[in-house]
Amino acid sequence: MITLKKQPLFYLVIGVFLFSLNTNAQNHQQFTIVKKIPSSSVKSQDRTGTCWSYATISFIESETHRKGQGLHDLSEMYIVRNAYTTKAKKYVRFNGNNNFTEGGQAHDVLNEIRIHGIVPQHIYSGLNDGAKLHNHSEMYAVLNGMLMGLLKSKSRPRSNKWQTSVNSVLDNYLGVMPKEFKYNGNSYTPQSFTRNVLAFNPDDYVELTSYSCYPYYKQSVLEIQDNWSHDLYYNLPVDDLMAVMDYAINRGYSIAWDGDVSEKDFNHKAGTAELSNPEKDGIIQNGLEKWRQQSFDNLSTTDDHLMHITGIAKNKNGTNFYLTKNSWGENSNDYGGYLYMSKWYVQLKTVAIMVHKDAIPKVIRKRLGL
Repeated sequence: MITLKKQPLFYLVIGVFLFSLNTNAQNHQQFTIVKKIPSSSVKSQDRTGTCWSYATISFIESETHRKGQGLHDLSEMYIVRNAYTTKAKKYVRFNGNNNFTEGGQAHDVLNEIRIHGIVPQHIYSGLNDGAKLHNHSEMYAVLNGMLMGLLKSKSRPRSNKWQTSVNSVLDNYLGVMPKEFKYNGNSYTPQSFTRNVLAFNPDDYVELTSYSCYPYYKQSVLEIQDNWSHDLYYNLPVDDLMAVMDYAINRGYSIAWDGDVSEKDFNHKAGTAELSNPEKDGIIQNGLEKWRQQSFDNLSTTDDHLMHITGIAKNKNGTNFYLTKNSWGENSNDYGGYLYMSKWYVQLKTVAIMVHKDAIPKVIRKRLGL
């Protein structure tokens, strides 16, 4: 998910800003938190298209806390490093007819954890050679150039040496991956840390979407570019999707959210994402599901950005909003890097979510066969 192509560079921030629930800043709304799920501190993805990793790692951190395993600070870039290797292999196998960008999806994190485990942030920061901020522009240009050159080569059969070269580039820019490390006085591999400290099982989680082009209550490949692994999503009517979100949050489960942030009413600096009155736009009369499908097909709803929904709030008018943790840094707005997305915005602009299976209402879960 390469959000930074659509956002100004002032979202590249450094520093610490304490999150306040009662900001007095002018022109900002006042919100009352109804439900808040514990989460780690707000991070910054800096000049990278890695929101998918930041959002999902934050989601996993909240999940380990919910399960009584503590609130750990996990490495986003360890996942990014491993995903690049997987993505490159698939890109070559498809002879270039697959997505190879900085972007990704929530399931990419789970897929890499299944194979490579995860490590704490201080064990693998992804900042090499004294770098203070993440910037993958040059690294991506080198990797992309190598792979494009490889695909243009007429040499057959193709050797596997290019894979060693890709890994060398990643090691040079992000650092060599740890095979073993110490944490709280004990030695772990990434896999044993995931299993014994986090007690995290990727198979406990599912992704859900809502588009009428796919059969409801079945799995389909969500046709977005950043689904480069062609993973399956369960498809729900939009009312059921919203029911899952509310059920999850009210029972202490947070949500990894994937959606469109290109709307002019998405204003991270102001800390809000809202849309105009639905009746004015004729969306209710014409049908919400029909509107969502049309906006998906005509690209007025695009797969822009992943964030972590950690609660529910109300404004002074009693309107429901979702408390959402972004990855543009604590100092990126007056809400400490969080923002409030209205329920109407989420209904219209959600592309997909990830939740724990137990965060799905039983009647919906049964229909999904989970």
